[in-house]
Amino acid sequence: MYQATKHVLATCEQLCALLPAAEKTKPQVLLLAGGVVGYRNDTDREQAFRQESNFFFLSGCNVPSSYLLVAYQPGTSLDKTPSIELFIPEANVADMMWSVPPPSIAAAIETHDVTRVDHPTALPDAILKLIKALPGALFHTLPRGSPLFPAVSEDYLQLVLAAENEGGAATDLFLLPALHRARLIKDDHEVGLIRKACDISSRAHEVVMRVLGAAVKGGIVAGAGAGVDRPLLPSEWLIEQEAEAEAIFVASCRREGALHQAYLPIVAASTRASTLHYCCNGGNDKAFAWGPVGAHDHHNNASLSAGKEIKPQVLLIDAGCEWTCYAADITRTMPVGNGGKFTPEAKAIYELVLEMQKACMEMIKPGVHWDAVHLLSHRILVRGFQKLGIFKSPDSPNSGSWTSEEAILASGTSASFYPHGLGHSLGMDVHDVPSASKPVVNPSIAPNNAAVELGHASFYEYLRLRIKLEAGMVVTVEPGIYFSPHLLAPVRDSPLIDHDVLKRYENVGGVRIEDVVHITADGMENLTKVKSDVDWIEGVCSGKL
Repeated sequence: MYQATKHVLATCEQLCALLPAAEKTKPQVLLLAGGVVGYRNDTDREQAFRQESNFFFLSGCNVPSSYLLVAYQPGTSLDKTPSIELFIPEANVADMMWSVPPPSIAAAIETHDVTRVDHPTALPDAILKLIKALPGALFHTLPRGSPLFPAVSEDYLQLVLAAENEGGAATDLFLLPALHRARLIKDDHEVGLIRKACDISSRAHEVVMRVLGAAVKGGIVAGAGAGVDRPLLPSEWLIEQEAEAEAIFVASCRREGALHQAYLPIVAASTRASTLHYCCNGGNDKAFAWGPVGAHDHHNNASLSAGKEIKPQVLLIDAGCEWTCYAADITRTMPVGNGGKFTPEAKAIYELVLEMQKACMEMIKPGVHWDAVHLLSHRILVRGFQKLGIFKSPDSPNSGSWTSEEAILASGTSASFYPHGLGHSLGMDVHDVPSASKPVVNPSIAPNNAAVELGHASFYEYLRLRIKLEAGMVVTVEPGIYFSPHLLAPVRDSPLIDHDVLKRYENVGGVRIEDVVHITADGMENLTKVKSDVDWIEGVCSGKL
């Protein structure tokens, strides 16, 4: 059973910590609306339902159009055993005819960690009862009038606002930040759900690689009549397009019981891998490149035909499923063409990204500020580019101290190749709890209380995690290197870059490697099972393993 009471207590403790001193000991009442089924455009065709994250965190309830009413007060019996009332819709004949009806009250009591279950028709009386029983109570809602959260019915909201006549008050200022702070630290049950999502997603990534490898070895053979007298069966599918790789990934997750992807999968081949969120507005829909792969080949839309050889390129897949509303977020970059092997240039960039990730993982532990880990990833990139010759070094001809590692870092040039953040908080949402992960005031303090060395400001423009790590957090570690013509335009004349060397690497497109890690008491645990070392990736994608 989902541990809703534990999450209610954690949220209420965070809530009271945020309140002004005069309000901390008052009764606290939370009223939340669950998500509703959406419909496509102006039709009656349902869209896939996924419960609003904050509502699920406090209730464990996946039933659409539900409500939650919580009562808590420090120093009273509600301190340890808060009242948690769940209100789920009553099933009607239309529900039973068209869709799966909501559970009965008796069934919901057995499956939810709450004090009481009833129908929404009983909610007004429950609100009035709390107003009388808890004079002076503060009623908390999620931000009202925001399209980001399910709206509380005006009928119920007016009852809450009327609590002010009984000496109480209603506010939407404190509940969301309290929820974000409570959700930032995961308990063992939550980590287990994320681990399950990562296990399923890891296998899905490997499935795609193994289908690619089987094709290299000639192991995918169409039987009699395939594609002519009958459709191809899954065992006969080749991956020749980004969409086909996406379909196999999603199918692998779905067959293991994962109902939802945690986000739109990003499946980008060739130079399109330089587009960070290549998943909509024309993403995930191109064939693999089969002619010469140019540095600006973002629009290859040709279909592969018999006798055409897939040219060497990378395939970047950033995808993860959900398990019970908890997300995975994993990226693997794999070779396509060239017998399932990276080109020398792609291999060099892949190995550098892997070095960035491993160095950062070695640094991760409670008390370390994420800004410092992120800066390390840029430092490793600069060193690697100097070894490859993409960045000039003090040992290069006609260069000096202005090409030192520190000088290049100070210039911010590496952000043109690595513009995004090293990682982010992960939980019920992929980019989880933004107000807790990236506070308005960044506490950039290292364990020794010295200010964290930040480097160039551009490194942090898109960084979604800017706090010290704490045990119980779950974060991603996802360095990348990209050769995007749009990102490189501002540095095309940079004297720090050997532009002739750079040209040799531009057709790689992009490489990202992303794992999900759990911050433990003395370090971290990698929850991602699919391997990322070059020998294994090439072995699987070539069909040798």
